[in-house]
Parts: sequence; structure tokens; C-alpha cells
Amino acid sequence: MKFTDEIKRRRTFAIVSHPDAGKTTLTEKLLLFGGAIRVAGAVKNNKIKKGTTSDFMEIERQRGISVATSVMGFDYSGYKINILDTPGHQDFQEDTFRTLTAVDSVVIVIDAAKGVEPQTERLMKVCRMRKTPVIVFVNKMDRPAQDTFSLMDEIEEQLKIKVRPLSWPINSGADFKGVYNIFNKSLQLFAPNIQEIGTKIQFDDILNPRLENYIGGDAKILREELELIEGVYPEFEVAAYLEGDLAPIFFGSALYNFGVRELLDSFAEIAPVPQPIQSEERIIQPGEDTFSGFVFKIHANIDPNHRSRIAFIKVCSGCFKRNKAYLHVRSGKTIRISRPTAFMASQKEVVEEAFPGDIIGVPDTGNFIIGDTLTEGEPIHFKGLPSFSPELFRYVENADPMKSKQLAKGIDQLMDEGVAQLFTSQFNGRKIIGTVGQLQFEVIQYRLEHEYGAKCRLEPLQMYKACWIKCDDPSALTEFKKRKYQKMAKDKLGRDVFMADSSFILQMAQDEFKNIQFHFTSEF
Repeated sequence: MKFTDEIKRRRTFAIVSHPDAGKTTLTEKLLLFGGAIRVAGAVKNNKIKKGTTSDFMEIERQRGISVATSVMGFDYSGYKINILDTPGHQDFQEDTFRTLTAVDSVVIVIDAAKGVEPQTERLMKVCRMRKTPVIVFVNKMDRPAQDTFSLMDEIEEQLKIKVRPLSWPINSGADFKGVYNIFNKSLQLFAPNIQEIGTKIQFDDILNPRLENYIGGDAKILREELELIEGVYPEFEVAAYLEGDLAPIFFGSALYNFGVRELLDSFAEIAPVPQPIQSEERIIQPGEDTFSGFVFKIHANIDPNHRSRIAFIKVCSGCFKRNKAYLHVRSGKTIRISRPTAFMASQKEVVEEAFPGDIIGVPDTGNFIIGDTLTEGEPIHFKGLPSFSPELFRYVENADPMKSKQLAKGIDQLMDEGVAQLFTSQFNGRKIIGTVGQLQFEVIQYRLEHEYGAKCRLEPLQMYKACWIKCDDPSALTEFKKRKYQKMAKDKLGRDVFMADSSFILQMAQDEFKNIQFHFTSEF
């Protein structure tokens, strides 16, 4: 197959939502319909014995939540689909934000009863900022739901985007009978079955009296609602969707496989191919002859039995080839990757080549950090992969002196994932972990104990914010560090960080030291 044809058949997207909207369940069913798995798992194991494919970490299986982005790829109807299932919980939004830099489109999952929730709004704000095309999947129609038209109004108002339904539900909750696919004119009737794929009925003419045979008196209501949709909502235009101005909406129940096939079929047809990416130096086009890619995620212990660490690389241009020499731009060194892998969550297989839009995993012994670039020689740097200033802080202390090496290694590797940040106080040398959410501390402690065999104590530390500082005047920087010595720290890369006790202290420092630049993300 030609290089350009390989690019055209790629579809790389992230699934995002507020916690418990059914995002991971939808991912599982997309894999089922795509033939990537034969039996779909449940997020909570009381449903069936098998756990989900994307929630492969032990803590994810226990809590029924996603705490790290999973990468999965499969072939479907001639397309290569790459799914990134992201954490929904706001404490892990940094991982989600970075993932959005590696995808060309997004599927937002919304709970039909709860409607648009705060985390969904925050994620949509990032999508609008990046002009990322968005498809909305309204989930859990098998449960009591909001009025469908009211929900559409809420989505338009809260997410600040025009919408157009491409499928339409027939009732909800106990009266839910199925969905009518407006996009390809087919009817799928509801028959709840968690593990298997149902059948659909082609129904080109909604006025056909046969419709009553399937849904009875609801046929009249369906016809009226479809007529209202045509009159109220703009006609669906692929160009408007690709520009990020229009969001097509699908309805269904991911748990019962409902509306998922319609979503996947339509997505494969309309979703964008790999897009150009802006680097600091220039715009990188997918069709360029030379390879380039960047690290957007690192996962330690993806296989706890082997302590393996994987760097996830998004291929931006050219064709990546196994064992070929590439420039690691940050270090200036040339590296060869002998075992690049494609993923099905924690399952992986060695690949010989990869194309723009693909996500590959690279075994990492500590060479990579988030934001690193690989090229065939050109020194380019990709933008938009920040680490945010933490808002919660804890001193980390070893709870078992016999396991100090394991603790040091565990903290070192987990911090590289970007789930939290490590600072070393210049005043007393103590290690400080900073996060944007309380749940991250629990995940770190759990993973240190169960993946590295190291226990730690996390002692409270009252701190307002960590700020990266920079100054063009060396003497002014030296003076600031001298005056604020007790509040200075170094991050993992050795950069200067000012640890402010309160917003008042931070404001005072900014007012007093005008030459010092205070940065609240690590990307500056």
C-alpha cells in the first residue's frame, strides 16, 4: 500500500468524559465491534468476570476508574483506528490534556441523565482552543434520561458548539426501543446483551408503514421528531465538523452495545486523517518524506513482572522504521529502536514500521522525558506538552529503610510519567511531591507498594503553588534565590522552582522582584 494511502486510512482519536459517563465501557465496545476483542469486559467486575481491556492497571480494576491513558489500535473496514482512552477524573486531567496533543479528533461521552458536567466543559475548552473536531456520544439511554431536545440545547450552550444529531433515540429508560441512524438510514432495535453484537435493520424510508411493525405507536413520534430535527438543526457538513465548528451527536448505550456500531461506522467515514502539527520551528506535514515524532506519555511498569517502562510516541510525519537510526533532539544522540511496539492496552507486539497518526511504544531505560522529539536529523521541538503548577504538596519519607533503592527508583519512574512532580528543597534537601489532585497521592502510594515493593509516608506540607522562575539578569536571579533560599527547590530536571506559601507571598515576590519571570507551567 502506498505511503499516502496509509496516511489516509488512519483515524487517531481520544475518548474523553466526566468520570462515570461510560467512557471506558464505550472504548471496550468499540474494540468489540472492531473485532479487536471477542468478549467485552466490564468496568466493575461484579458485572462479568472479565475486566476491561483499557483499564489494565490493578488499581484501575479495583476502583473501576481510569487513572492513565490507554492506547489501543485495530483495523476496521479498511481503516486503521487508534483509540486513546483517557482518565475522566479531574485529578488526572494533565494526562488527558497531553493526550489531546497526540490525537486528530475527540469523542466526548455524556451521561444522558446527568448531561454536561464540569470536567466535560474543561476538556471541551481545550478542544475548542486547539480546533479539534468533536463527536458527542450520549450514553446510558437504557436508563431514565433527560428530554432529548433539552439535552441537545444544554450541550450547545455548555460546550459552546453547534450540534447536529446523526442518530436519534426511541424513548429512554424502561421504554427505550432503540436508535434510528440518520446518517446511514438504519434502525437498530434494543435487545439488552452485554457481551454480544446485535443486528441492525436497513430502513431508507422512515415513512414506510413497516416501521410500526418494529416500534409500534412510537413510529409516529419518531417521524415527528426527525422532521423537527431537519427544521431546527443545520444540515450536517463534514467541513464544519472538521473545522471544529459543528459536533455530530449519536445516542446509545455502550453497556448494551447500542448505537456503538453507528458511531464507529460514521466516525471512520468522517473523522479527520492525520493533521499537520505545529512545532516551534515550522509546521510539520504528515506526508513529508522524513520521520518525526514526539513523546506525549511515559508509562512505568506496564508489565510489572519485568519492570518495563514505555515511552509513547506519536508519529507526526514520514514512515518510522524499526532499527533505523534517529536523532534524539534533546540529547543530540543517535538511537536505534529495536523493539517498537503497537498496543492493545498492556498487550503489545513488535512492529516493523509505523505511519503518521500511529502511536508506538518504545522501551525506555530513562532516556526519554515527556515532550522529547525523534527525527531523521532535523532539530525540531513540538509544543503544547506542559506540566502544570501543582496545587497539593506532600513530603515523601521512606517507611522501610531496607527498601530505599526500590523507593528511589519507583519515585523516579513514576514522576517521569507526569502524573505528579518531584521537587527537592534547597533548604533541607527533603523530597516533595506535588500534584493537582488528592487522588494522585493515593495512586502513587499504591503503585509504589504494589509495583516496586516500597512503602512511603506522605507528610502534609502547607504550600500554595510551585512556580518555575527565570531571569535574563544573572545577578537579579542570584539575589532572588539568596533572599528566598528557604523556599527554593529544584525540579527533576534541575530547574529553579519557587515554593510560595500563599497567594499573598507569591504576589509580594512578584511585586518586589520585577525582573523575575514566574511561570505556572513547565513549558516556557
